[in-house]
Order: sequence, then C-alpha cells, then structure tokens
Amino acid sequence: MYAGIPIIGIAGGIGSGKSHVARLFGELGCAVIDSDAQVHAAYRDPGVLQTLRQWWGDEVIQPDGTINRPAVAKRVFGDPAQRRRLEALIHPMVNRARTQEMLDVVGSLTIRAQPLAFVWDTPLLFEAGLREACDAIVFVDAPHEVRLERVARSRGWGLEEMARRENSQWPLDKKKNLSDDVIRNAAEAEDLCNQVRQVLSRILTRLSCLPGL
Repeated sequence: MYAGIPIIGIAGGIGSGKSHVARLFGELGCAVIDSDAQVHAAYRDPGVLQTLRQWWGDEVIQPDGTINRPAVAKRVFGDPAQRRRLEALIHPMVNRARTQEMLDVVGSLTIRAQPLAFVWDTPLLFEAGLREACDAIVFVDAPHEVRLERVARSRGWGLEEMARRENSQWPLDKKKNLSDDVIRNAAEAEDLCNQVRQVLSRILTRLSCLPGL
C-alpha cells in the first residue's frame, strides 16, 4: 500500500486492453497511474534524447527533435542487451514519476476524496520487477486473434511484429498464473464493466478496506 491506499497492478498481453480496463477502475473511484504516459514524458527529456543519439545515432531522433520510437524499437526488440540498456535508462525515471504522481494524489486528499486504490497501468509490470510492490495483480485476458486484430487496427502491427515484441516479455501463462484475478476482455462492454466492479470488490474485501461499490 501507499499511504494506506492499496496498489493494483494491471498485467496482460499486447492488445489485451489493459489501459481500457484501467480506465474502468478509474471510473469506479481508483487513481490510475499511466506508465506509458510517463515513458512518453521520459522520451521528451533532453538528457534522454542526447543519450539515445550518442548510443544509436541520428536515426532514433526525428527531424523535429522528438524520439523516433519505431527506430528505437528496431534497436531493442530482438537484442536483449540493448533492451536492458534502454530499460536501465528509462525505468528509474518512470519509477520516480510514478511515486511523485501518487504523492501528488495523497497531497490533494484535503480537497478530494481518497481513491479506492492506485491502479498501475504498466505494460511491463512483471518484467520491471514491480510485482512485489503491488497488493494485487489483475491479468487482462483476451484471445490471441482478438489481440492481433486490435493491434493491427490501432498500431498497424502484423503477426510478426506482435510476436517479436511478445517474445521479449514474460510468457503470458506465467503472468496469468502469478496474478490474483483475471478479467476477460473479449465480451460486451457491460459485462466487462461488471467484471471490473466484481474484481475491485474482491480485492478490497481481501484487503479489508471495502466501501460500498
């Protein structure tokens, strides 16, 4: 917990809808911490941009001075040493930003209600070693064909690109087995909302901090 507020980590495969599920937790009164937004912020840091240019050349920087994420991905996916190098640069910055965001939430409790939980929408929750910091982990499950359709539509990835990225992560079965609850995100919107509500209620009950939901 952080300042008496439970921490719920969101895990799942690429395209499973982790961020959508996190937003549904937010609608129920949780404070969502978006690690992907924090990664984007880290990539705007001048020191990070300079370091990446020194490592990998001008190719990873756009003409307007912003990060070329596809070029960075090309460097790190399939090369574990380069991926670890990048993570050692970015992850500490994201960890600090996450802690600061929770601190800001706690500091504002005099003017707004306490959130039911902090929800960490973190794509690499297990890989980044954040499992032990969470009071509960929710795995968002979806069939492979559904996930592939989603990433093809939203990111333009095909089967090969999705597989290349997933191969750099922990196996999905391992993540699922290490999670406390599973939400299946291949159903109707109303059913998904009900699942999120039920899972949140179960987590808060287990942690003995259940308000009326």
